[in-house]
Amino acid sequence: MPRSSAGYGPARQWPAHLSLQLAEGPTRTQVKDMAFSGPLRIQRPFYPEGKLCHLYLLHPPGGLVSGDRLSIEIQVQAHSQGLLTTPSAGKVYRQDSAGVAQGQRVQLRLEEGAELEWLPQETIVYRGANAGLDLHIELADNARFIGWELVCLGRPAGEQWFDAGSLTQRLQLWRAGRLVLNERLHLNAVDAVHQSRAGLHGSCVFGTLVAAGPGLNDELITALRETLAAGFSVTERLGVLLVRYLGNDMTACRDGMWRAWELVRPAVLGRPACFPRIWFT
Repeated sequence: MPRSSAGYGPARQWPAHLSLQLAEGPTRTQVKDMAFSGPLRIQRPFYPEGKLCHLYLLHPPGGLVSGDRLSIEIQVQAHSQGLLTTPSAGKVYRQDSAGVAQGQRVQLRLEEGAELEWLPQETIVYRGANAGLDLHIELADNARFIGWELVCLGRPAGEQWFDAGSLTQRLQLWRAGRLVLNERLHLNAVDAVHQSRAGLHGSCVFGTLVAAGPGLNDELITALRETLAAGFSVTERLGVLLVRYLGNDMTACRDGMWRAWELVRPAVLGRPACFPRIWFT
């Protein structure tokens, strides 16, 4: 599908869309249906755990520029099992001179008895970006979900600070038609929200792991709090577990989220952690 473009003015758009359906097969979960337009694809499914389907989401351009609009829709049919990740960090680059926004919207829908893990690698939001990141999750009554969103503002290792630009991030989780988690961050680089103790307290790295399913008990929460280092917090409400990180070190954030996942996965999904091999290449 050709790009829809209005030159370099405020109306230009470069959309891309990916729609997937995962379905239970005779011996393993299969990709039942796929439709796409623009530069969004998946690599062939992997089955390192038997029935569960590992999928790598590919965006060949490697980052979002002004006008990019990525739309990802995943439907996980009854009793199917999937894990989605990305081969590298996502990037949101500086907006153009017209200030055109760029962003990504992800919609995940899980039917009865379905299981899904949404574990993309981190998103780097560069200085001057005009970014929107939206994650919308709908769970049937007995579906199980683990996912995370990890964000780095700027490139602190290269002293490229996020001192200009904006980010809007939304996270919604619905369970059986009921909204149980609703968060929205609207951040301008120079706003008090970025620097104040009630906001990010000047930090450039933050992340949230979300889990919904059985096994979210006091024993798990205690184990998480004892395992995770400074900068992490753990809460549970309305059947939703949240593990959060706020700091300035993406390596610490990533390592802590991996440790949390190793504890949460057996409790929620009844299986040990099986790290996607793409994370180590």
